[in-house]
Amino acid sequence: MQATSPAWLRTAIVALAAFLLLACFSTEVSDSDTWLHLETGKYTAEHHQLAIPDPFSFTTYLGTPLPWEETVRAFNLTHEWLAQTILYLTYAAGGFGGMVLFRALLMTAFCGLVGRWTFRRSGSFYSALGAAMVTAFIASYFTSDRPYQITYVLIMATILILESRRWLWALPPLFCFWANCHGGFFMGFVVLGVYCAESLWKRFRGKPEADERRLWLVTAACVPCAFLNPNRFMTLYILLAYKQSTLTSSIYEWQKPPLWPPSFLNLLLLGAAAVLVWQRKRTRPADWMLLGLFGAAYLQAIRNSILLGLVAPMILAAYIPWKQVAARWMDWAIAALLVCAITVPFARGRAFQLQYADWKYPAGAADFLLAHHVTGPMFHSFDKGGYLVWRCWPEERSFIDGRGLNEKAFADYQRMIKYVPGTRELLDQYGIQVVVMNAFEANSGTPYVLPLALADPNEKEWKMVFADSGATVFMRTPPAGVQTLPSTQIFAGMEAQCQAIVDHDPARPRCAGSLGRLFARLGDQGRARRWDDLYRSLTGLAR
Repeated sequence: MQATSPAWLRTAIVALAAFLLLACFSTEVSDSDTWLHLETGKYTAEHHQLAIPDPFSFTTYLGTPLPWEETVRAFNLTHEWLAQTILYLTYAAGGFGGMVLFRALLMTAFCGLVGRWTFRRSGSFYSALGAAMVTAFIASYFTSDRPYQITYVLIMATILILESRRWLWALPPLFCFWANCHGGFFMGFVVLGVYCAESLWKRFRGKPEADERRLWLVTAACVPCAFLNPNRFMTLYILLAYKQSTLTSSIYEWQKPPLWPPSFLNLLLLGAAAVLVWQRKRTRPADWMLLGLFGAAYLQAIRNSILLGLVAPMILAAYIPWKQVAARWMDWAIAALLVCAITVPFARGRAFQLQYADWKYPAGAADFLLAHHVTGPMFHSFDKGGYLVWRCWPEERSFIDGRGLNEKAFADYQRMIKYVPGTRELLDQYGIQVVVMNAFEANSGTPYVLPLALADPNEKEWKMVFADSGATVFMRTPPAGVQTLPSTQIFAGMEAQCQAIVDHDPARPRCAGSLGRLFARLGDQGRARRWDDLYRSLTGLAR
């Protein structure tokens, strides 16, 4: 008789896997959208009302809105109020460390629920563990402190409740909570529809489910419960309106994923579809519908990748006839592998980073504005607006931020940031008195033109008053006692900012290449060579 592994070993494996995921998901707070969520949650908690009309940006209500814009604006201001309040209360109780742990727990729970779902379908411990880890790999690209983390957990909770038909009574209050946390509650209705459709299919085949009536009653009860939110059922309309938005279409997470060359997610989708066809006699209608609907959502926007990442691994793990292996040595091997894997995030210094990524944000510039009581209308880059509101409101309000509240302001922002003809007139039109600018666009590493233009030695109107590794500050009229900086300081500031990027995020060294080309055009060959060599060393390019 073959010896079996100790009874406690698989419990230990689950614990090791959970600890590994907690370590991987506990990176520092760094998402640019987090700051407005925090500030909005703080406003809601302290004022006991929703943050509408918008108190944080001075451009929100300027100009004539497009036909659908006011509805989208109201939705963006209110649909996440409960999750934002929870996020702020987490911060108030535990600081940034509490936020990191809260996010890591949510993401680990999400992956664990995928594993539980897979185990229900396959009965295989190894398949469940493998599916959870594949989902975790995909989820790692969404390690952000944002309300959508609650949606991911609640999607999986809904699926498991419907799979087991236990705790069905919990779904109506769950939907009421969910609908006030994130607009993604609409995907919960997609899941309910899938399981109701599967129930109808079984009835059509002459095999009705015993609890069919209870399923439909609970589904019906979820509708009025989810209706109890500030926007009722506007989510579908909002998604259609987003497609008309120039602002939304310019954001990376709303882009459609490229179909070629094949990516891991594209192959995962094709592989899961192929397995369903191959094993069609064993599959359930729910699996086809979930893969079809979640796969379609992924093909519409990169931000929906995680929906594919929860269903495709389950299908692959549950329906591929994996070869059985000797449990005794496999359990010990997996435990050893997990122990080794746990050392990786710790060795990289990315486990349990109970802090925020101060290097990414204009902390010094915010300190300068607060110290000198600067209150004039401010211009800044899109991705730093939320942080500046978090640090400087109500003394300063944002020009533009990740909530996407004014299409015209965003169009003007794009012209101003590139310093196209008419930029000075736009600065005057908006009454801008302060410009707080980081040096590089986040993804491309391309230098912003506006700060370089304002730092021109021949510039008479704007004065550089502050520069560090986070941002450069220009003002029309500096505060009393503040000395203006020489125009050449702009290049030292750009170098400091790029050095901070490559020190903390060496996988994104494009700013170094941009600096190399900039200094080459300026004739500073020493600086050009230094930054070009750094870029090549980080990207593996030969000279």
